[in-house]
Amino acid sequence: MSAEAADPGAPLRRRSRPRIDLRRLGRVALRGPVSRDRLPDAIGHVAEAHRAHHPDADLTILRRAYVLAESSHRGQMRKSGEPYITHPLAVTLILAELGAETTTLTASLLHDTVEDTEVTLDQVREQFGDEVCYLVDGVTKLEKVDYGAAAEPETFRKMLVATGNDVRVMSIKLADRLHNMRTLGVMRPEKQARIAKVTRDVLIPLAERLGVQALKTELEDLVFAILHPEEYERTRALIAAAAGPDAPLETIADNVRHTLRDAGISAEVLIRPRHFVSVHRVRRKRGELRGTDFGRLLVLVGEDSDCYAVLGELHTCFTPVISEFKDFIAAPKFNLYQSLHTAVVGPGGAVAEVLIRTHRMHKVAEAGVVALGNPYVHDHTATPQTEPSDERADPTRPGWLSRLLDWQESATDPDTFWTTLRDDLAQDREITVFRTDGGTLGLPAGASCVDAAYAQYGDRAHTSIGARVNGRLATLSTVLSDGDTVQLLLAQDTASGPSPDWLDHVRTPAARIAITGWLTDHPDEAKPDPETVDAGGPGQAVPAAGAPEREPQATAPARTRSGPRATGVVVDGGGGPVRLAGCCTPVPPDELTGFVVRGGAVTVHRRECPAGAAMQGIGRAPVGARWADAEGRESDAGCRVTLVAESFGRPRLLADLTEAIATAEAAIVSATVEPPSEQRVRHTYTLQLPDAAGLPALMRAMREVAGVYDVSRAQHPAPAG
Repeated sequence: MSAEAADPGAPLRRRSRPRIDLRRLGRVALRGPVSRDRLPDAIGHVAEAHRAHHPDADLTILRRAYVLAESSHRGQMRKSGEPYITHPLAVTLILAELGAETTTLTASLLHDTVEDTEVTLDQVREQFGDEVCYLVDGVTKLEKVDYGAAAEPETFRKMLVATGNDVRVMSIKLADRLHNMRTLGVMRPEKQARIAKVTRDVLIPLAERLGVQALKTELEDLVFAILHPEEYERTRALIAAAAGPDAPLETIADNVRHTLRDAGISAEVLIRPRHFVSVHRVRRKRGELRGTDFGRLLVLVGEDSDCYAVLGELHTCFTPVISEFKDFIAAPKFNLYQSLHTAVVGPGGAVAEVLIRTHRMHKVAEAGVVALGNPYVHDHTATPQTEPSDERADPTRPGWLSRLLDWQESATDPDTFWTTLRDDLAQDREITVFRTDGGTLGLPAGASCVDAAYAQYGDRAHTSIGARVNGRLATLSTVLSDGDTVQLLLAQDTASGPSPDWLDHVRTPAARIAITGWLTDHPDEAKPDPETVDAGGPGQAVPAAGAPEREPQATAPARTRSGPRATGVVVDGGGGPVRLAGCCTPVPPDELTGFVVRGGAVTVHRRECPAGAAMQGIGRAPVGARWADAEGRESDAGCRVTLVAESFGRPRLLADLTEAIATAEAAIVSATVEPPSEQRVRHTYTLQLPDAAGLPALMRAMREVAGVYDVSRAQHPAPAG
């Protein structure tokens, strides 16, 4: 393991060269401008790093930007005693090493000129164009973020808007913060702690979401050293003690190289040391650290298919730890990250974690959106509020950022916005769920179907009534897991709204703010609590069709014990009355069976009725029963049937069901609504139909009512006699 792992600044600097001596750069900068045909020595390192990623880059604009920055900042000094120009130089070098394009580097050199010197935005626009002006203006708006807790909410709202319009603004801000954190030692301890906490709570999570891991990991270590100095020193000592040529990972790395070489796979196998915070987390999780816990193997290949070839060889030639396998190539993380993760057992039982990715994937994993070049190849206007028309289709505009921009517009209270932003950024893990239409949703771990509904449909999710998760019906409160497939079910009634109880199941700011906003705007129209329904309460009877809606009704039991005299049924050897069983309400062409009950009457059931099977089980002998020929039946007798509608609770559900029943020319004899269970409601209707032939059409009409997911014939158990 390399000894550079003991250095908290190593994650970024190991990409190219040791940290530049800023005091030396400052002395060079003080020499003043140079001739037009020569690049200033002070930005030579920036140019070298830039050309390593962009060999054909035109450095002329960088020279002009440096000359303006140096002249405008001349005479200004940092608290560390260095000339101020060393700060924009260091920020620009950080971005150059990450692979930022020329426009970003130009804006980075100028990012403090408008805030701290006499240079104006108009001058920047005149000399460098609208795009550089736009970026400088965006960074300028963020400069007061560190000063005073009261200013933080509104400042970060501006930061979010600026980031959404152009992610390069946040890239510059993150590099700016990294250099400031590197030089924070000159400040008072209390100010160091305050800046470190803001960095921890907001900027590090934003770096994670933008995929800029090189910045994120070094910021984490610098914050760790300030806020937890004792733990930091303990971790540093552990890392230093584990370094050396005989580290267990070296042996496994050699074995992996030989394995891939023998398989004919061209790959670069590196040892990637864990940074301080990562080692600290592993130690807290496992207690004692293993020799292989101080780093991971990184295998770099040329093509995506090579990644899977490497995986196959490793799982064939080593014992894999299957629980550690994750495929972030087929399903990339929300921050553009792609890689295969696995773990294998090496000599002596040592377990090594392995990352497998292409060189391109590695570049994006390190630098995130910074590595993707200019996200907006078309012209920028001079108006910062103008957003590129295709930004939502741009890969540099991650889905989480679009969601944050959407809900920040709805969060009118700055304090609510600030609290919600920090809560959202505190989500350290995100899951991917698949939509049935082929899309995907990125959600925080612990998100429910409510969150998924608002992520997919926005305000249309107010009408959500349920979901199917992996093909099975589920309530909106169902918590989703990584890889689930979800189909959200919406009501046709666009006037309906969310229930206050949904707030108990949401994890995303978009859902919480949308629900709260709707409930505030509609205090008298919110969905009823799941423990009540629009039938007047659980278990209450529904008025018969045609009765005035608010007229008091006598409660009729759902489990009708007997039906009308069955003049259309013939039973074998029976002279007594014949009744259709209320438990299964048979209608033609159901197959029938009868049972003699007290008084000599015969109760006729559908043949598959469980009540009939129960009576046979206690020794009751069945009697044959069948429908009479059409000539022997009364044409106007109709038929009675009991149907059960399973549905998700929502306003107007009862009204829509009764309308569907009435449209089918069926009369409601009685109905009940059972107490809801997990937002599901069961309605039981005993209906009188003009003709049994209309039953299939009636059941179809009821199933088409929004929120109803099943309608079936009743199977109530009937008494034995």
